[in-house]
Amino acid sequence: MKPADDNRGKTLGMWLFLYSEIILFGGLFVLYAVFFSRFSQDFVQGGHELSRIIGSINTLILLTSSFTVAASITAIRRNQVKTAICLIGFSMACGLVFLINKYMEWGHKIHMGIYPNSERLMESSPGFNIFFGMYYIITGLHGLHVLIGTILLGVSLVMLIKGKITQDSHALLENSGLYWHLVDLIWIFVFPLFYLVL
Repeated sequence: MKPADDNRGKTLGMWLFLYSEIILFGGLFVLYAVFFSRFSQDFVQGGHELSRIIGSINTLILLTSSFTVAASITAIRRNQVKTAICLIGFSMACGLVFLINKYMEWGHKIHMGIYPNSERLMESSPGFNIFFGMYYIITGLHGLHVLIGTILLGVSLVMLIKGKITQDSHALLENSGLYWHLVDLIWIFVFPLFYLVL
């Protein structure tokens, strides 16, 4: 098999994997829609408990990191290895900042007594409880994907430094970039569902 054919196979495999991830989150979003139709006011109340500022900052962080990942792929195609290394390093830093922000946000909510099976949630209306149950499941699952994506970018960074990702062979970087764009796309849906719910 030619290297180009092998790279196409890897890219196709990544796309198939990404479709399965879209189905996973799509199912969760459908479940959200079902509960939202039943408990609209409770979901709005739950949304008011979340910080739109932190949500907006995290959105900006992921959008910026998506741009720098795409720019790193363009850079390696032009054989600008140092530029690609810097861009991937910056993207990884964005991922880590996102996770730190999410950790602090979760910590604040837990400190406020808003966490699964907490006394405050158990005494609240069913819709409010369901909202935060879905909040922790979806944002936790998304956070796990951000962590995995950051690790993939880290592997790509090491391969770039070692010269194993080159202008002619950069399928790993492209696939890591595709995964990172999926993480960004999912957040574009998560942000309004939880932070901008009206």
